[in-house]
Parts: sequence; structure tokens; C-alpha cells
Amino acid sequence: MTPVLSVVVPVFNEVEVFDLFAARTRPVLDALGVDYELLAVDDGSTDGTREVLAAAAARWPQLRTLRLRRNAGHQAAITAGLEASRGELVVTIDADLQDPPEVIAELVGAARREGVDVVYAVRASRASDSWFKRGSARVYYRVMRRVAGADIPAHAGDFRLMSRAVVRDLLELPERHRVYRLLVPWLGYPSASVDYVREPRAAGRTHYPLSKMVRLGLDSVTAFTGAPLRWATWLGGGGSAVAFLLGLWAIVARLAGHVVPGWTSVLLAVLFLGAVQLLCVGLLGEYLGRLFEQAQGRPVYYLETESRPRERDLAEALDERRDP
Repeated sequence: MTPVLSVVVPVFNEVEVFDLFAARTRPVLDALGVDYELLAVDDGSTDGTREVLAAAAARWPQLRTLRLRRNAGHQAAITAGLEASRGELVVTIDADLQDPPEVIAELVGAARREGVDVVYAVRASRASDSWFKRGSARVYYRVMRRVAGADIPAHAGDFRLMSRAVVRDLLELPERHRVYRLLVPWLGYPSASVDYVREPRAAGRTHYPLSKMVRLGLDSVTAFTGAPLRWATWLGGGGSAVAFLLGLWAIVARLAGHVVPGWTSVLLAVLFLGAVQLLCVGLLGEYLGRLFEQAQGRPVYYLETESRPRERDLAEALDERRDP
């Protein structure tokens, strides 16, 4: 039987916390009164998580486990879970209990009540995070809204609910370096949000240190958009305009006799060569940006609805055209 709900949980070295996660999550899912499955994706753990997952699966019939051969990363583990999921509704959540499993019921309720395809779990409070993480998160979402051009909910991570249609469109994208917190809003499906308070990590240590946060920021910019390449175009055009103005100033200074002989010609030559180089860099950036978008292979558009004439109406219209 196809489940109504799939819950995808990426897991990496969570031997200390997964049993706690299962103890809190199972009552929540059982209380929903629908067929469900929970997919725990072991992202190449090395601390005994594999055995913990196997023991939990023996006690919990709805728990399915997937193990990746090596550590592929958080977003790749989510992808593996989405591909294996079967539910009409799919929730992604981490196992560290910073995102309360009890909110899953609110996400499902919001999706049914408002008839939307995406429900974001938005962190109303990040008091459990360090000041650096809170500050970097504000900068990240602000920059991503400008660069990515998508309506990205602030403080919404990878805890969300998606319909099967959203999951299908995500999996059809050919991109390798996926950042779902950008891709899901980019699809443009109707969405809602549920606020929650982010809790401290239940056990163990964080698997998202500064290096991975920087990596996520770089992937978000370079994998999602070609905006940095377009910046080279604007830089080239702006630099050329400045070089042109400086050239005019050099000529005026030469005519006024305020420079030594030979200075004007040297400066004009340098400015000309610099302007040409900047324009070439800008053109290269523009072409590389187009190649980047072509390589992404994203659909040009997604059709939401289409109004078609009924076959009978269409036949009557054709008959009227034939009759004189």
C-alpha cells in the first residue's frame, strides 16, 4: 500500500541521538491516523549509527533505512531519500531534534487546510544558536534573495513539507549540487508556513561547523545562479566608462598644459588597453553565464493550469467556419 506520508531523515554519525529522535517521532506519526513511512538515510556514518538504525527498524515496521556507501553530504542524502519516498506528502527533517518532530502534524494540517503544495517550517526563535550562526543566517538569506531572485522564506531551512508534484519536479532537475532551500521556492508552488521554536541539539555535536556553512554559501551562489558571472559584465562596463572619463580628463589636462610631455599618450594607451580587457572579461562572463544556465538544464517554465475548449465546442466552431 502506498503511504500517504513519507518522512525523510538524513543521518550522519547520530548514534547518540537517533533513538531519542525515534522515541519522539513515532507517537507523532502514529497519531496522524494515516499510512506513513520514515526513511532514515545513513550518509556513510562511521560511529555505529548503522547498527542503531537496524535495531530501530526491527522495532518500528514503518522505518526504512538507506545507507550510502560514502559520505555524500546533507543535500545528497536528502536527494536519496526523496528518490526512495513513495508518499503523496513528503517531509524532510534532521535527526538532531533541533527541529521538533511534533511540528510535522502542524505541517500536514496546514497543507490540508490551505491546499498548498509546500509548507515551510520557519524558525520563530533561534535562541539556541550562537550569535555568529544567527548573524550569518541573516546575511545568508538577505544575499540569497538578491542573488537567487527567488522568494526565499527567512529562517526556513530543510524542515518542510512538499507534495508529490513538488518532489517530482525537484528530482527531474539535472543539477548535481542541489540546495533545496533555494530550489523549492524557485519552483513557485503555492506555499504556507508554520512557525516553531528551534531547540538545542539533543545529544552529540553539530555536524555543520563553519567550514560546511561556508561551503553551503558557496554552493548556494555558484550552483544556483550565474549572477557572479554577470557581475563581471557590469564591472567591465563600469570600468570602461571610468577609463573613458579619465581619458577625457587626460586630454583636457594635456591641452591646458598641466602635464609633462609623453604622459598623456602613455595614460591613454594604458586606459584603452584596460578598457578593452574589462569589456572582454564582461563579455566572457556573459557567455559563461549563458553556458552555465544551459548546463543546468532547468525547464524554461512550469505550466500550472490550461484552459482547453471542450471537444464539442471545438467541433461546432469548426463547422461554423466550414459553412458559408
